[in-house]
Amino acid sequence: MRYEEFTLEGRNAVLEAYRSGRTIDKLFVLEHCEDGPVRTILREAKKQSTIVQFVKKERLDQMSETGKHQGVIAFAAAYEYSEIEDMFALAEKRGEDPFIFILDEIEDPHNLGAIIRTANLAGAHGVIIPSRRASGLTATVVKASAGAINYTPVAKVTNITKTIASLKERGMWFVCADMDGELMYKLNLTGSIGLVIGNEGKGVSKLVRENCDMVASIPMKGDIDSLNASVAAGVLAYEIVRQRLG
Repeated sequence: MRYEEFTLEGRNAVLEAYRSGRTIDKLFVLEHCEDGPVRTILREAKKQSTIVQFVKKERLDQMSETGKHQGVIAFAAAYEYSEIEDMFALAEKRGEDPFIFILDEIEDPHNLGAIIRTANLAGAHGVIIPSRRASGLTATVVKASAGAINYTPVAKVTNITKTIASLKERGMWFVCADMDGELMYKLNLTGSIGLVIGNEGKGVSKLVRENCDMVASIPMKGDIDSLNASVAAGVLAYEIVRQRLG
């Protein structure tokens, strides 16, 4: 089911969106504003793990299209999020071992869209993203995915580490990308597997890495020492595809 991305301005509009179950990716609130209606909106934002930023009035005025923001502007997801169960259902439908991408704080919407496209083409059953400190399903992501968003479930979770632990109980193994890992060709990447890709600058966080079963490195011969996050995701994904086909 498609959701058109839109901006919500004004306290009533934002609060009603939360109460209707609409997914809000980002909420901008006038700093030092703590009256009753705003506190109610912030409580709803906390329940949904919305990214909240407190900003000056000048910033809200610049963002506002109506000039009537009342100290609150929200950005809703362009598409409805899926559930992790949808990914397992898709794998079962295809008669395949689950293959899931987990993204650890990918912030660039172009990277997120490109990774969703790669996940689809590599036959992955879904993509999991964190609810905070990461890009959500914005219009830019949708465009960068080149239509893959229509076929690839994307789920949002509050804690990547706990999600990995939960999926391990269901028989999944996890490999993350890191330049200090073992050469990817030497790893057994078959079976029910999750591919973890880290933040564009920091890579995979220490706690997430510690909870992965394998750490894979990509052989590089050039003069720089890292790949773009979406490119790294593609290279590792297709090594998994190669092993799954073999």
